[in-house]
Amino acid sequence: MIHATGPLLSVNLSARETTEEDVDDVLNEFVGGRGVATKLAFDRVPFDVDPLGPENRVYLATGPLQHSRMSFTGRMDMTSVSPLTDGLASSNAGGFLSRNFTGTGYAAVELRGASDVPLAVHVRDDGVEFEAVPDLAGAEVPEVTEWAEETHDLEAEHLACIGPAGENLVRYACVMTSETRAFGRTGMGAVLGSKNVKVLTFDGDAESDVSIDPVQTEVHREAATADHIMKRQGTTSVTEYANEVEALPTDYFARTSFEGAAGISGDAVESKKHKKGTCSQCAFACKLPTRDEDAGVETEGPEFETVMAWGSNQLVDDVVEVMKANELCDRLGVDTISAGDTIAAYLKSEDDLANPERAREALRKAAHREGEVGDLLAEGVHRAAPELGVEDWSVKGLEFAAHDGRTLNGQGLSFATSNRGADHMYASFYSKEYPLVDKDDAVDKRGLEGKAPLVAAAENHNAVLDSAVACKFSRDFMTEERLGALLEADYDDLLAVGARVVELERAFNNRRGFDRAEDALPYDIEGFEAALDEYYETRGWREDGVVPGLGEAAPDTDASLADD
Repeated sequence: MIHATGPLLSVNLSARETTEEDVDDVLNEFVGGRGVATKLAFDRVPFDVDPLGPENRVYLATGPLQHSRMSFTGRMDMTSVSPLTDGLASSNAGGFLSRNFTGTGYAAVELRGASDVPLAVHVRDDGVEFEAVPDLAGAEVPEVTEWAEETHDLEAEHLACIGPAGENLVRYACVMTSETRAFGRTGMGAVLGSKNVKVLTFDGDAESDVSIDPVQTEVHREAATADHIMKRQGTTSVTEYANEVEALPTDYFARTSFEGAAGISGDAVESKKHKKGTCSQCAFACKLPTRDEDAGVETEGPEFETVMAWGSNQLVDDVVEVMKANELCDRLGVDTISAGDTIAAYLKSEDDLANPERAREALRKAAHREGEVGDLLAEGVHRAAPELGVEDWSVKGLEFAAHDGRTLNGQGLSFATSNRGADHMYASFYSKEYPLVDKDDAVDKRGLEGKAPLVAAAENHNAVLDSAVACKFSRDFMTEERLGALLEADYDDLLAVGARVVELERAFNNRRGFDRAEDALPYDIEGFEAALDEYYETRGWREDGVVPGLGEAAPDTDASLADD
C-alpha cells in the first residue's frame, strides 16, 4: 500500500522552535491525510484537552495522491479537537494549497502551544520562519492575501489563514486557503485563533519518490471529457430536485421544501457564473466563480449547502443575496453552513426571516463578538438555541447540513453516527437515496432496514478518500478497483484502514465522554434505535456506542502524550 512520505514537522508555537520526527510507521498504517492526522492526534493530544487551550494540537496532512497529476486530488486535511463539537474532528479543503504543502517535503505538520503575539509561520523545504504580524490583527482574509503577495511574493494558494472570526474564537470559524476555499465545519479557525496563528504559508520544491499507477491517466481523461452537470452548476445542481423530494431544509428546519427554490437553484447560480473554477490538477472544474455587476458582488459559489443555509432556511429566494452572504463568510472566515443556520435560528426567534440584510449584519456581529447578540451567535446553534428559544438543530454541536434526514432516512442515520456531527460528507449517504449513483448502488430513501452496514461502509470509504487524499465528487470516476490500483492495495484492505480511522475518532471522543447519547437526532425516524444497535454491532462497538478497550478510560491515565 502506498502512502504519503516525509517526516512530521512539529512546531512549538510557545517556544518558536521546530523538530522533525520519523512517522513512517503511522504513514504505512494510515496512508496519509485524515488517517495519519487522526492517529497522531490520538497518540499525542490529551483526551481531556480544552479545544481552545494551548495543549490542543492541530495537524495538517496530505496523502500520496497529491504526488499525482490526477483530477480530484487538489485537497488536504486539517485535524484537531473541535471547539464546536468538543470532539476530535477533521476538515478537508480544496484549492491549490495541497501541492505547495507537499512541496515542503513534510508528510504532516503539527502545531502545538500558543504564540503570545499574532504570528505568521512560514514552512519551506529549507526551514521554518516565525514572523510576528501585529499589523494583521483583525484583518479579513483578502487583506491577509494582499499582505502575503506584497511582503513575501506568495499568492493565495500558498496560504492557510484566519479572518477576524478565528481571532475572536467564533466556534464555527474556518481556516481559509486560496482566499475562497475553507477548512470548514468544525471550527478549525478558532483553534488557530486560540494559538494566535494568523497565517501559515507553505512553499518548496521537494522531490517526490511516490509513484502513482497509470490508471490516474484514465481518471483524469474521463474527468476532462465527461459531460456532467456539476461542471456547470457545481453542487447546486441538486437544489430543485432536493426541493421536489422534500429534502431541502426551509424556514429554520420547520419545513422540507421551499416555494422560492427556483430563485436559488442551479440554473440561478449558473446564470451568475462568469468563468470556470477548479482545484489543483483537476479537469472536472466544478467550482462556481460568480458575480453580479449590478449588486457589485463577486464570489466563488454559493454551493448547495450555502444555498440552503442562507437561502431556503432563511426564506431568501434571491441568489444574489445568497452570493453576498457567501462572499461575507469568506472574508470573515466562517463556515457558511454553521453560520447560516445560526443566523437562521436568530432570525426565527425574532420572527424576521427573509431579511438578508439583517442576516448579514448579524453575521458581522457574530464574527466580531459584538455586543450580547454577537457574542451569543458566535457560539453556534447548540449553545445559542436555549437562550433564543428555538429548537436545537444540531448533532454533537454541529449545525445541520442539507439533504434532510426526515426524508432521506439513511442520511439521517449517518448524521447521528458521524463522529463530526450533522455533516453530510462524513458518509455522503444522500447520494444513494436521491439517488445520485447508479441504480445498483441506490437504496430507497425511506426506512432504515439494512442501511446501518451500508452507512458504516460509506463512512469507511470516505475515510479512505480523506486519507489518500481525494475529492468525494470523484465517485463517478474513482471506482473501487481504481482506488485499489492507485493505492496498490485490495479495496477490502483499504476499507479496513478507513474503519480504523473512524474507530480512533470514536475512541478519542469516548474518552471525552461521548457515547450513545450523542448519536441522537432532533426528529424521529422509525426504527432508528434498532438501526443504531445494528450500526454498533457492525463496527464491533458496545451497545452504548463505546469502542471496547480504546474508548474506555484507563485507570492510571486520562490523556495521551502532553508535553507543552
